[in-house]
This record gives sequence, structure tokens and C-alpha cells, in this order.
Amino acid sequence: MRKALWARTVRIPALVILTVATVLAATPAHAQTYDPAYPVCLHKYGPATYYECRYTSLPQCNASASGRAAMCVINPYFAGVEEPRAGYRRHRRVY
Repeated sequence: MRKALWARTVRIPALVILTVATVLAATPAHAQTYDPAYPVCLHKYGPATYYECRYTSLPQCNASASGRAAMCVINPYFAGVEEPRAGYRRHRRVY
């Protein structure tokens, strides 16, 4: 009888306080906005504004944006192939 009374008066409120503290301490995770694998992103406007980076060209993105509250933008974080600098010479390796 004493254990049941102790469990109700101490253990249950302690678990409730621990649960509430855990929920309040949790922070939302932020996803990466731009996908570096695609050069063009669709910026969708409305109640849920977001970027959808999955297009390989502006015409492809414009076809998807047609008739919607959206616009196509160049992905500033595109990790594509870079051109060599002017005056850069590749030297042959000697083994």
C-alpha cells in the first residue's frame, strides 16, 4: 500500500516533468534548402514556400512552373564541373 502511494505521488509527476522538459528542449531540424546535384531550382510561393532543386535546365523548370505561383532560379550551390582557369596547363606526370 505504501509503495503504490509513493508511486503516485512521486514517480508519476517526476515522469511528467521529465517528458515536458524533453519536449520543450527539442529543436526542429533544418534541412538543406538547395540540392547541390542540380543546377536549377523551382522556388514555390504560397502558404508553404520552398525550393525544389531537381531540374537540369531552365526550360525544364519553366515547364513545371507554368501556371503556378513559382519561379525558376539558378542554384547558387550547384557542385558541377568547373572549367579550368585561363592559362592553366596540365602537366604530364612522370613516374
